[in-house]
Amino acid sequence: MSQPVSSPPADHSAITPQQWKWSALAGMASYLDAGSIVALGAGLALFQSYLNLSDGAVGALAAIGPNAVGCAIGAIGGGWLGDKLGRKRIYQYDLIVYAAGILLIALAVNREMLFIGTFIVGVAVGADVPTSLALVGELAPAGARGKLLGFTQVAWCLGPVIVLWMAVALAPLGLLGIRIVFLQLFVVAVVTWAMRRGLSESVRWSEAAKKAPAAGRRVKALFTGAHLRALVWTATIYLFWNLAAGTAGIFNPYIIRTLGAASQAASVGLASASFVISMIVTITVFMRFSDRSHRARRIMWGVGSVMQITAWVLYLVLPFSIPTIIANIVLFAAASALSGEAFYKVFSQELFPTMLRGTAQGFTFGVARTILGIWSFFVPVLARAGIGEVAALLTVFLCISSVVGFFFMPNTSGKSLEQIETERART
Repeated sequence: MSQPVSSPPADHSAITPQQWKWSALAGMASYLDAGSIVALGAGLALFQSYLNLSDGAVGALAAIGPNAVGCAIGAIGGGWLGDKLGRKRIYQYDLIVYAAGILLIALAVNREMLFIGTFIVGVAVGADVPTSLALVGELAPAGARGKLLGFTQVAWCLGPVIVLWMAVALAPLGLLGIRIVFLQLFVVAVVTWAMRRGLSESVRWSEAAKKAPAAGRRVKALFTGAHLRALVWTATIYLFWNLAAGTAGIFNPYIIRTLGAASQAASVGLASASFVISMIVTITVFMRFSDRSHRARRIMWGVGSVMQITAWVLYLVLPFSIPTIIANIVLFAAASALSGEAFYKVFSQELFPTMLRGTAQGFTFGVARTILGIWSFFVPVLARAGIGEVAALLTVFLCISSVVGFFFMPNTSGKSLEQIETERART
């Protein structure tokens, strides 16, 4: 029997055990999203060898999956349907689709199975992310919204850690080891789907659906006034940050191994360290301070921005070696927790009205993943020539995200979603 989601939380920072549970179940979308991205990254070189894939085919595979175009299609469609039909109808069923796609990848014996499975996984996880995050934003207290959304980011880090450590442990098995890694994601998806069946609809969405006139639900409302400014701002900070994060997430093991800096097991192990670091900083810094004040948010963003830009500049001034790789991983991982996806998640819930929240995040998420998909076509080819060209472009991308995020960050900390919506309506 479904458990009803409680009425919109009061404006304080206390989080009930039930809210933690709901956030954890919703946050599993982030676990499965990141886990599938990194599992594919860990197995790219092995699948390339097994199926005789060209560099172009590797880029295409990365482009259509959970890191890019497939995810974009799911996010845009799923976010809109989540606003139109409700959060529950999306998050209750999309994990079954995800599980089917993961199973195709795990059992792939030809290119068709691998590519079709990857695309299905991308679409399913794309639909789940904006819907699940909207649910977390709508159930969170005003003074703890950043904490609960940061908690979903911890799940996003945990997925790759488990996937990559499994990949390291199973490295002697070669491709069979990667198949087992994907089967783990299949099991997690099915278990999460079963547990989510006990969740009900977001009360904030249910109440807004009763009150909002048809005009309040029209997608074109996102492209005017304050909504358009918020859409452009969130899209910009996430798009340019995600180009760097997506490249690191799916291609780090591939690039490190292809350029001969380390073995398959060592390259995967190095990549896993980035998610551990990001998870630790998210728990100890982001979840603790992101709800404190607008000033605290800007300080965190500014510090993170300097660190992540420095991380990729290192590849331009130092040799591509294990010490340089470690420095890049440590700096970028810590910085990503302060000026990356976690804040994008928070602002994507705060800056849009309930009946457009999923649509807005699905759109910006989809645009970012689509452009990442296009970029993914070229990363393997660029990486063959050396890390310099990739690092230079990613440095430019991070500068854009950092500057726009810092100087145009809205003041929404500690305010209820209704208060923010009222204030933005006045402007």
